[in-house]
Amino acid sequence: MSFELPKLKYDHGALAPHIDEKTMKIHHGKHHQGYTDKLNKAIEGTDMEGKTIENILINLDKENKAVRNNGGGYYNHSLFWEIMSPNGGGEPSGELESAINSAFGSFADLKEKFSEAAKGQFGSGWAWLCVHDGGKVEVCSTANQDNPLMPGIGCGGTPILGLDVWEHAYYLNYQNRRPDYVEAFFNVIDWDEVLKRYMQNK
Repeated sequence: MSFELPKLKYDHGALAPHIDEKTMKIHHGKHHQGYTDKLNKAIEGTDMEGKTIENILINLDKENKAVRNNGGGYYNHSLFWEIMSPNGGGEPSGELESAINSAFGSFADLKEKFSEAAKGQFGSGWAWLCVHDGGKVEVCSTANQDNPLMPGIGCGGTPILGLDVWEHAYYLNYQNRRPDYVEAFFNVIDWDEVLKRYMQNK
């Protein structure tokens, strides 16, 4: 079974003005579609065919650049669309709030650490909030389309929140102002979805 481009749960323009419609159409329909198509081609006829994307990435041979780059791109973007909402923003609640307070001190401290990870990632990459077995949360960043599921990345756990800091994610609207894009992202985070993923993976 081949992977398919996931449908968005909101219109392309629904996250504006924080993420504009044109960027969303290109990002979802062109970039993510490209990763999807190239991933399918890379796994065709191999023992990875028919496996979940999580299983493929957890057992990844990092020297397999086609699967590493396109499998990462497929998974990362699939998560990215899901943890955003036109009704996003605010702060986390429940057990996720408690885990954040335990790990970072406060939501404000998490926001600062996550923003630093996103702004400080040299070149293309992602910032992550991950959960480990037992419920501890961690912030980290990865280069290119790498993610914490991959072995030996130096950033473990299961991602429950991710921010794409490749230029294609923000350049049409923000140009070189990555910090403004990072700040705007907090207005569209769907913390209910992030909490759900926390509870499923802790």
